[in-house]
Amino acid sequence: MSLYQSEYEVKISFEDLDPINVVWHGNYMRYMEQARCDMFDKINYTYKDMKEDGIAYPIAKMNVKYIKPAEFRDILTIKLDVISIEPTLDIKYTIFNKNTGDKIFEATTMQIGINIETKESIYSPPKRFVEAIKEVSNEKI
Repeated sequence: MSLYQSEYEVKISFEDLDPINVVWHGNYMRYMEQARCDMFDKINYTYKDMKEDGIAYPIAKMNVKYIKPAEFRDILTIKLDVISIEPTLDIKYTIFNKNTGDKIFEATTMQIGINIETKESIYSPPKRFVEAIKEVSNEKI
């Protein structure tokens, strides 16, 4: 089940390629971050809002599975599913090649809320984040 689903597209540029002309594996993390930023924008709870609430969500755990390579000028669709927001922010990512429809990558991230000042873990999301997710949620929170 998913609390919220979002999609984001990336067009592969030349600078994304490695010496064998496929997307360098580390760029997938950048695409995930871009999709995550876009998702926060879409729910109207941005990184700026997090900072104002005194919280950050660093990644504590990431699992990735590379399935097929992406190449120059491919357009990738990143499907992002917010699985949970408490006690951790858990997100699933599935990347498809828009032109072929092939699934090329899967990943999950677990992010732990921390107090920006004290760097201590917090296990309840800020009220504004909860309200933003409730507004768009596919499930009851």
